[in-house]
Amino acid sequence: MSFLVKLGQRIRFGFAPLLVFLCCLLTLTGCSPTPPASSVIHLTLWQGVNPPPNRDVLQVLVDRFNQSHPDIQVESLYVGQADQQMPKILAAVVGNAAPDLLWFSPMITGQLVELQALRPLEDWLDQTPIKAEIDPTLFESMVLEGHLWSVPFGTNNVGLFYRPSLFQAAGITHLPQTWDELRQVAKQLTIPAKGQHGMLLPLGKGEWTVFTWLPFLWSGGGELEVSPQGQWRVNNAGAIAALTLWQDLVCDGSAILSQPERGYELDGFLSGKVAMQLTGPWTLGQLAATGVDFAVMPIPAQQRRATSIGGENLFLFKSTPEREAAALVFAEYVLSEAFQTEWATKTGYLPVNLRSRQSAAYRQFIAQQPSVAVFLEQAKHGRSRPIAPGYNRISENLGRAIEATLLGKRTPTEAITEAQNRLDLLFGTRR
Repeated sequence: MSFLVKLGQRIRFGFAPLLVFLCCLLTLTGCSPTPPASSVIHLTLWQGVNPPPNRDVLQVLVDRFNQSHPDIQVESLYVGQADQQMPKILAAVVGNAAPDLLWFSPMITGQLVELQALRPLEDWLDQTPIKAEIDPTLFESMVLEGHLWSVPFGTNNVGLFYRPSLFQAAGITHLPQTWDELRQVAKQLTIPAKGQHGMLLPLGKGEWTVFTWLPFLWSGGGELEVSPQGQWRVNNAGAIAALTLWQDLVCDGSAILSQPERGYELDGFLSGKVAMQLTGPWTLGQLAATGVDFAVMPIPAQQRRATSIGGENLFLFKSTPEREAAALVFAEYVLSEAFQTEWATKTGYLPVNLRSRQSAAYRQFIAQQPSVAVFLEQAKHGRSRPIAPGYNRISENLGRAIEATLLGKRTPTEAITEAQNRLDLLFGTRR
């Protein structure tokens, strides 16, 4: 009898904990089932998010999606800046190795449509409540030839950042409102003995240079126009005036040129060697983290106020029905109020979701970061770059004209005339 008692005690005090552990494990497994590896859909997202802290924000948001969607796992891959990405994207499409999702400027839409690489999205979006929450002004960047090819990921526009402490030291009490005032203020802020320049201008033929120059073309009364036959016209008085202003800033010694194709870098601005720089709200998080004083002003105007509407869209490539359906789940997550609010408050991008803009969290963010209000107000003067198959050729030739002017190789009139002549040759067959 004593043997049986001892055996019972051993079972009670020795094996019982193990049994409890096994029961708990079974219970947890039953409550949170892990799908078989074969049923998990793995998606790839190519992106060129910058600066690096913004990539960290994106990774947190992607991780959150993956945690809440165990059957869909998205891998976010940084594949370089826009000019670096373009050949990779086109090569991947031609080689039948495209990613599932792409974060990129909507200017690429025409090329991808011509390659028949994209999945149209209007049927899906028309059936989702999220469509009513998207800023209606952004649909222009989503549509080409009657179809909707992408959804907005984040929007922004170009403003003129400045260092208030340098303005104060130079005795400048009023922000420039016109081009003439901009030129004068840039001269006042230039101190050769300190290696300080009034403004940084982007050097290069790439899209960044064109993107930050277009507000001046529009402000000077210029347009990028295309005829029904597909003939582009860029040679106009506004384009020449915009090139002349940038040339004057360089000739005055007031503007320093960036490293080639690196006009988005803020090193000179942060060090105080540059007092003004063209960039957008996506840099607000980076700037705030440095503790350096900064503020934003609208781009000074000539004939009218203008800015370039920027931001990136999310594209879904053709694949299989299962992968496309999973990619749409991620797209709806990107458009959601929760995603947009966190993306905006952590990076400075403007939310594309209207409910996000009205949320308490975003209103609090604006109160803490008043520079955001400048971009929100300036958006009504924004212009979108053309969503057309030939835009890459337009951008390339405008970029060449800007670079030639800034380097003193051509006068503004010569540079824009050469650009127009090249475009006439390129698009001449469409006449």
